[in-house]
Amino acid sequence: MHAQLGSLLDQLEQEGRPGLRNNTAITWITYEKQNPSSKSGSGASWLNDKLLYPASVVKLIYAVATEAWLQKDLIPESEETRRALRTMIQESSNDATGLIVDLLTGTTSGPSLIGDGWDKWVTQRQLINKWLSELNWPELKGFNCCQKTWEDGPYGRERDFYESDNSNRNALSTDGTARILEAVMTNAFLSPRACKRLKEILSRSLDIKQRKENPLNQVDGFIGAGLPKGSQLWSKAGLMSTARHDAAWFSTPGSNPMLLVIFTMGRERSTDNFLLPAIANGLIKFKNKS
Repeated sequence: MHAQLGSLLDQLEQEGRPGLRNNTAITWITYEKQNPSSKSGSGASWLNDKLLYPASVVKLIYAVATEAWLQKDLIPESEETRRALRTMIQESSNDATGLIVDLLTGTTSGPSLIGDGWDKWVTQRQLINKWLSELNWPELKGFNCCQKTWEDGPYGRERDFYESDNSNRNALSTDGTARILEAVMTNAFLSPRACKRLKEILSRSLDIKQRKENPLNQVDGFIGAGLPKGSQLWSKAGLMSTARHDAAWFSTPGSNPMLLVIFTMGRERSTDNFLLPAIANGLIKFKNKS
């Protein structure tokens, strides 16, 4: 699998994508059962522990954290929370994400703060990171999930929190992202009911008509576009001017599930609608032959 992954990256780089190997991180896992248990797969990876800006893939972490908070009765169950969760994942809404981050951390955006007010705000905003560190999963080492996502950019205390050199930006690795997604999809984390709810909002339609009706479908230009007809997909994509990412769990007809997380960096990759589908398609073809 490792040799195939390297060969595929070389091929795609030679097709007119200079620097692809240095700007792509991948975690690829295949499973031997239709309903696998956590950590039961085999895989290959590339730059898999490198911490990168995740764009909207961080919303996957926030969704899982929300279910964890609800399970512990740390936040109240409400239809508005459910609506925000659905919109954050299915439509990748930044507004909904802002509400979820406020709810998880007990903070709000606003003007700059000083003194004790600022110190308390910073401590509260780090609650998601504190929860991640307490899981003691080695794949999550160095994760930073404390920032909202923006259409324009942060202002006031939110801008201050990024720090002057943006050193406090969100950061994930493909391995850690894969560990979180795998735990959800195999019911290895939280209650089965909570995992079921997360799967429902992560599910993506591969129907061509539905995709055309929704240009922001998180399938076209991402891993889902490389899957054959009849496949099933659960995913969360991320896209910005310098990044195109996707974290996906999928099954193709007659095959066992596969987990694929791809982070690509740089303006050339962010505008490449064919790269992620090509990686997914190449790995699927290899697995079907093996």
